[in-house]
Amino acid sequence: MSTSLTITSGRRPDGTPRLTVSGEIDMSNAGSLADALEDSSGALVVDLTAVEYLDSAGLSVLFAHAERLELFITPLLEPVVTVSGLGALATVHGIGDHSTPQP
Repeated sequence: MSTSLTITSGRRPDGTPRLTVSGEIDMSNAGSLADALEDSSGALVVDLTAVEYLDSAGLSVLFAHAERLELFITPLLEPVVTVSGLGALATVHGIGDHSTPQP
């Protein structure tokens, strides 16, 4: 059974591609996130502020593209991103400051 995941693509006002992700990212739907990330090249903003759950399958997908990602997270995801080391590889907003800028 697949969990609920919504991925919406768009662009920031400066033209940078953006994915807005909401729901839960786990092994049942991480492939959808992988497909969305692979559909773009270059710098990519990924808004995870509406993600309620992120497991190792989702982290693996993000790690594969970390060098080109600018992630926006909430305090809920901060421990997962920090402990996994993803925060050291990708640009991450929302770690430690708890005043996440707008994606």
